[in-house]
Amino acid sequence: MFMVEQIKNNNLLLGIIIRRNFSNESITFFTPENFSQQLGYMNRPKGYRIMPHIHKLVERKVELTQEVLFIKSGKVRVDFYDENRNYLESRIIVEGDVILLAHGGHGFYMLEPSEMIEVKQGPYCGEMDKERFDVPADDEVSIKIK
Repeated sequence: MFMVEQIKNNNLLLGIIIRRNFSNESITFFTPENFSQQLGYMNRPKGYRIMPHIHKLVERKVELTQEVLFIKSGKVRVDFYDENRNYLESRIIVEGDVILLAHGGHGFYMLEPSEMIEVKQGPYCGEMDKERFDVPADDEVSIKIK
C-alpha cells in the first residue's frame, strides 16, 4: 500500500491520503502552493527549535473549501465524485490516516465506529457551504486499493 496517495480525475486532484505509517526525514509538503489548505509533515529531532513567529495579516481569497480529516479511531470508506456529482471510486482510511479533500465531491460511510478530527477554512456558511446529493448503491461502490 502506498504511504501517500493522490486521487485524481482527469488530472484534477480530488484528494491526498497520507497513511499512518508514512515517515520521512525533515519536512514534506503534499499540497501545491496555490491550495487554500496546506498539508505538510514534519520530522524533527529532539532539541530542534522552530523559532517563535507570528503569521502576518495577508488578504487571501478562498473560493473553494478544502478540508483535512484526521482519523482518530475506526475505519471509514471515502467516496469520491467528480465536479458533476458523478460517483468515481472509493478508498478505505483507518486510524492514524490523514486525508485532504481538495476538489470534486466526497462522502463517507463508517465501516466501524469512528472518530475524526476535521480542519477546514472558515468562517462556516451553513447550508450555503454545501450541496448534498445521493450516494451510490452498494453494488456500485468500487474500492480502490493502491
